[in-house]
Amino acid sequence: MATRLAASEDDLPANVDINITPFIDVILVLLIIFMVAAPLSTVDVPVELPVASADAAPRPAEPVFVTLTADLSLRVGDRAVTLADLPMELDIVTRMKRDTRLYISADRSVPYGEMMLVMNRMRGAGYLKIGLVGIDEAGTEAPTPPAVSAP
Repeated sequence: MATRLAASEDDLPANVDINITPFIDVILVLLIIFMVAAPLSTVDVPVELPVASADAAPRPAEPVFVTLTADLSLRVGDRAVTLADLPMELDIVTRMKRDTRLYISADRSVPYGEMMLVMNRMRGAGYLKIGLVGIDEAGTEAPTPPAVSAP
């Protein structure tokens, strides 16, 4: 039997450093896999959508317009109201008929949040049929609100 009695100088020291070469190889393989798989995961189907040519819904005899002007003043028809008084004024104009379609027209410069405050107040009062007034392709508004004069 052989035993070592003393440490000799020809022993190599223990290597405690991490070999990063296999790590880099794995990362490069994963990069190649994702580079190949990413374009395959997106669906690009060319679709030519048809132009909507449906006629507009029939306009009520006396539409109710809620107008939000550039200075954030609110009107129902031609009467100026506050946001707090809006549900009461709508009840008066619609004779408490909650299924009446209401039309909102707002200035282009009105912030989206202000428009949503008005719509939320209307929905909170029970008016769920709300239409937005905009300009159609021919350049005319549909439906056209009545002329509003400044007080």
